[in-house]
Amino acid sequence: LPGPAMKRPLLTLRRFARDRRGVSAIEFALIAPLLITFYFGMAETTQAMMAKRKASHVAAVVGDLVAQDQIVTDAEMADTWTIGAALLAPFPTTGKLGMRVTSVTMASGVVKVDWSEVGGTGLTPKSPGATWTGIPAGLIANGQSLIIAETRYPYDSPIKKYVPSTLNFDDIYYLRPRKISTVQRS
Repeated sequence: LPGPAMKRPLLTLRRFARDRRGVSAIEFALIAPLLITFYFGMAETTQAMMAKRKASHVAAVVGDLVAQDQIVTDAEMADTWTIGAALLAPFPTTGKLGMRVTSVTMASGVVKVDWSEVGGTGLTPKSPGATWTGIPAGLIANGQSLIIAETRYPYDSPIKKYVPSTLNFDDIYYLRPRKISTVQRS
């Protein structure tokens, strides 16, 4: 039989095993890092999705502005690039956002570039007279023209330790000229 000196540590151990006062603190200490990581992951995912949506919106607006014109001048193109960059705010655009607007016409079943302009970085203009491929079927017929607006935006996460690679957002929009059969470039 255990003596009175042995009973005291056993009682203390039993009392400690039944005590539930610190359980919440321990559970919080175990779960908090996961919840914090989840929270920042969701915040970063939301930021990336917002950048993707804004880059897509830039392509739509830039293409729409050109499609509404009859003759596009240098000043109008400069304003169009400025508007495109402003639409991407609050995300950085300098040295990142690339925009291209191209007018194409189909003749004898072949789509050729009429003119092409770029703003920002990362995209190059298409050569006039070059063949354009990749237009969805049924979008253009012989004698018709399209305005093709493209954007390229490399999104870099502010949390580089956890999202080290750059996400590249590329968008393309096809629009028909609104006021004239083919938008001219002067």
